[in-house]
Amino acid sequence: MDITIAYQRAIQTYQHKYLALYHALREGILGGSLASGTRLPSTRDLAAMYGLSRGSVSEAYDMLLAEGYVQSAVGKGTFVIEQPTVSGKEVHIEASSYINEKAPLSSLSVWGQRIIQMEQEIIQFRKDHSDQRDDQTPSAISNTRPPLEQISFQSGDIMLEGSSQTSWKSAMSAASKDLQKSTTDSALTTVQGDIGLREAICNHVGRTRGITATAEQVVLCSGSMEVITLLCQLLINEDDQVILEDPCYSGMRRAIIACGGVIQPAPLDEHGVIPQDWKARLLFVTPGRQFPTGAVLPLARRQQLLEWANTHSAWIIEDDYDSEFRWSGRPIEPLKALDQTDSVIYVGSFSKSMFSSLRLGYAILPTVLAEALTAAKRLYDPLPPARLEQRALARFMIRGDYVRHLRRMTRLYRSRYDVFQQSIQEERLDELFDWQQTDCGLHAYATWKHDATRYNQWMTIARTYGVIWRDAADYQLTPSAPSACFIFAHLSEPQIMEGVKRLQQSWESLQ
Repeated sequence: MDITIAYQRAIQTYQHKYLALYHALREGILGGSLASGTRLPSTRDLAAMYGLSRGSVSEAYDMLLAEGYVQSAVGKGTFVIEQPTVSGKEVHIEASSYINEKAPLSSLSVWGQRIIQMEQEIIQFRKDHSDQRDDQTPSAISNTRPPLEQISFQSGDIMLEGSSQTSWKSAMSAASKDLQKSTTDSALTTVQGDIGLREAICNHVGRTRGITATAEQVVLCSGSMEVITLLCQLLINEDDQVILEDPCYSGMRRAIIACGGVIQPAPLDEHGVIPQDWKARLLFVTPGRQFPTGAVLPLARRQQLLEWANTHSAWIIEDDYDSEFRWSGRPIEPLKALDQTDSVIYVGSFSKSMFSSLRLGYAILPTVLAEALTAAKRLYDPLPPARLEQRALARFMIRGDYVRHLRRMTRLYRSRYDVFQQSIQEERLDELFDWQQTDCGLHAYATWKHDATRYNQWMTIARTYGVIWRDAADYQLTPSAPSACFIFAHLSEPQIMEGVKRLQQSWESLQ
């Protein structure tokens, strides 16, 4: 199908072809020439229309997809998403308005200006990495690959399946009836969150993680990242030194910098963070399963961290990322369970253990900090978010459905992980990566064995074979060897085997 976009005008402004194509398509969507529901051409057709590589077209489509301008359906194509409307008139939202050079940035607070700067750096980082891959990839290969259904090791929605889905629907129905009968329930309307869910969380972490806590110590938020951001605002002053694992989840880094914190990167080895006598009063750590490497921190090191916190009167924020799903052995007690001095803040989430769109996270804190976090949260959410989901999740946990769900999903994810590992060995991808061995979690982490140029070439070639993964460069605080995260939990076993096979095929095409 033919479409008309302002590509020739865009290429005069943007040096790189994929970026010019992205802006031309985005302008057509926002301007209305590409109306809601319009089916965009395939990557092959659009590449032929404008003399581009399919890799450049795929990059532009991925950017539009990430920013919510289009949606993709397997076997159907890529479609323009309907734009928000007010009083029947279409309203176009500028997703990149934060980089408008005419905006009075100087009038923003220091915090606001930092947020803007970080968003610009993210865009530039992604652009630079895409440019490297485009410049280093033989165009002949990327132009001759036939279209393939994409297999993404990059990300994917975690969904409820089977009896877990049935039990959740029952819990939601019962919770809806409860809310209709008790609309003035003061326990539910507290900013701190549903009392039943907070009690259920205490019971669960007590049984499974060895953490002793009361409902008064639990604060519910819209995901673990909201918890972390609020804690940064509460605990970090301008120019405070903050210890952060290297590599780490990039959201933590941005939250710290936005609050004026100065990050001290803490290096890792195969066992996780290496304790030191840091001159700081705040440490972020993921001991149960380090993100992204997957390393599990030994007990001796956990005790060293607690001793450091006690000596320096410091706080430790422990993010228990995705250690719910364990294939073998008993997990080492969290720092919070070992803590005798109330130095640890434990952060958890349900988006991995339940399903991706359930934006519920929580913190277990000393009482004085729980009160402070609740007060800070009240500024953003005077009423608790996801009231129905909170009540339903409480029922789901109290009835034992949550534990049964975790057991079912652990068996499923273990099987998928085994298939992934077997496929890696069969396709000899251990010749390309050093793989971090793990006994839990939803992704595999690996460090590249060859030079960075070859890695960038391979990433682009692999796209033409319909397979992508998550480049871990965004998680690095200091320059390091290329590394990758392969998320497998959302894929079926045949998809995993096919995806790994394509990885090997794409590598062979470079030889």
